[in-house]
Amino acid sequence: MSDFLELKRKIAKHLMRATIGLPKIRDLNSIYSKYDAGGSGAKESKSLDLGCGQRQRNPFNAPTVFGVDVFECSEKNIRKADLAIEPLPFEDCAFDYVTAFDFLEHVPRVIYLPERRLPFVELMNEIWRVLKPGGIFFSCTPAYPFPPAFQDPTHVNVLTEETFKLYFDDQRRWGAMYGFTGSFQVVEQYINGQNLVSVLKKN
Repeated sequence: MSDFLELKRKIAKHLMRATIGLPKIRDLNSIYSKYDAGGSGAKESKSLDLGCGQRQRNPFNAPTVFGVDVFECSEKNIRKADLAIEPLPFEDCAFDYVTAFDFLEHVPRVIYLPERRLPFVELMNEIWRVLKPGGIFFSCTPAYPFPPAFQDPTHVNVLTEETFKLYFDDQRRWGAMYGFTGSFQVVEQYINGQNLVSVLKKN
């Protein structure tokens, strides 16, 4: 039995190496400092945190921070929107940064209301819309083939290291066939633990 388990472990390790070709990063502060609002000259910058909960994340130290979740809290700059079916409640080109920590995996790929919609593609359009030209979209989400991408029953959107590169970048834009109208430069991607960390820039 132990030989069988050891073989399974070796196979899993081989598949992991074959599947994930991204560099690993342990400390995200090096990414945060690279795009920091103070260092980038965006001293009047604004950041939007998607699925923020009770407190927005602000890794790039923007002076003004907003959040979006399924509840409203005006004193904390948190606006209410169900991003599976509603647009971001902000005007075009409003933000220098949009962040999504452990959020994209909760956005459905396909729903019927009763017509067919593609919420993840629609959300990527919305992120592109509210970002200023040159604005940064930062995402940290459980990724295939790691267990956290699947084990939570509320995770309905599994991302791989190729999702942004193939469907939402400025080279291939395969997402256009599903209604994606934006264009991002995939600046850098890493594996952080079992998460995919992606930095995209609005063209």
